Amino acid sequence: MALTTLRLLVAGFSENGRLHTLRTAGRVRENQYGYLRCGRQLSTTAAVFERWHCVGVLPDWIGIEVKLMYDVVVPLGDSRTTGIAMYRFFLLTCALGINGLAFAQGTSAARPAITGISHLTLYADDLQKSQTFYSGLLGWEQVPAGAPQPEVRFYANHLQYIALKPAPSRGLANRFDSIGFSTSDAAQLRKFLEGHGVAVPPSIRVDEEGDKSFEVRDPEGNKVEFIQQGEHAPKAETALIRVSTHIIHAGIVARDRARLDQFYKDILGFHLYWEGGSGPGHTDWVMMQVPEGTDWLEYMLYLPSNPSREQLASAYHFAPGVVSVTELDTKLRQRGWIPSAKERPPLLGVDGKWQLDLFDPDGTRAEFMEFLPVKEPCCSRYTGAQPSSKAEW
Repeated sequence: MALTTLRLLVAGFSENGRLHTLRTAGRVRENQYGYLRCGRQLSTTAAVFERWHCVGVLPDWIGIEVKLMYDVVVPLGDSRTTGIAMYRFFLLTCALGINGLAFAQGTSAARPAITGISHLTLYADDLQKSQTFYSGLLGWEQVPAGAPQPEVRFYANHLQYIALKPAPSRGLANRFDSIGFSTSDAAQLRKFLEGHGVAVPPSIRVDEEGDKSFEVRDPEGNKVEFIQQGEHAPKAETALIRVSTHIIHAGIVARDRARLDQFYKDILGFHLYWEGGSGPGHTDWVMMQVPEGTDWLEYMLYLPSNPSREQLASAYHFAPGVVSVTELDTKLRQRGWIPSAKERPPLLGVDGKWQLDLFDPDGTRAEFMEFLPVKEPCCSRYTGAQPSSKAEW
């Protein structure tokens, strides 16, 4: 079968190290399979290696575009080795797509945008106590209003919320149920993930709010939901009483960074925002920013093999963003908040940002964090844009 010229989606790296995407027909190497062009990033862990991130798209004759992504690590400055490594890998990748037509036809044309965190779903022992915390103290809009029911949502803004469901057993150690990310096209993203070998449901679902969504499991078994939001118009007057209008990140327990990166980074396009640890040469926290936004997912890598309920509730957390934790502290105290023994005073984190921890009635940590750092972070520099208040508010 004759081959036509490939149209390439090329992922490169800008000078600040942040992944960016551009469309081109750039010709670095030409052969019977088409053209190849890659972006280069110096390794942050070894000065003698380079990482080349390449993306190709198969020809039009199969009726769809098939996005292929891979990394090639080669010795620094060895142009001959670099060329050979990319050339051979490109031939192999193309052969997999062309010779395996069923594989190619099952892969989506492109990944739709993933713009930020949508929600966290948590288990609660007492929904009324949770209502007092999320609606009364934080000022987040409750949907539906009234006595809290299972799956009640508390909206920080018109797109982000915390959902609560009754715990299957009282005193359950792990209060985390799932995390959700917003996408521009849930149906297309489901097809995209299916084409990359991820187990997906046969179709998306549509709820009473008009949200379209589906769920998958990440490599460590965490339930991950992708949601295309329906129209949700919160009451205008409630925006002023919210102590935060933007959930800027959420954390999950992580055991194997490499496995998680295969899913979040290599397939979904998340990129490193910052990483650091409690001591030199030790990584405890890895922040992976969504590809089309400023929110990030935090790998919590420091937990023991058998963590306690308190350790799990601290690791599986969410972080509302604020301009000033000092102003937040004042506002909370005006609403009657009295810090518990574990709710420490404002703390300047090693990432250079001020934070203030609160805990909901079930012990889940709400890590209020200032949008902008006030000093240079330890361990590594930021490689992505900083978050801010939601413009809609």
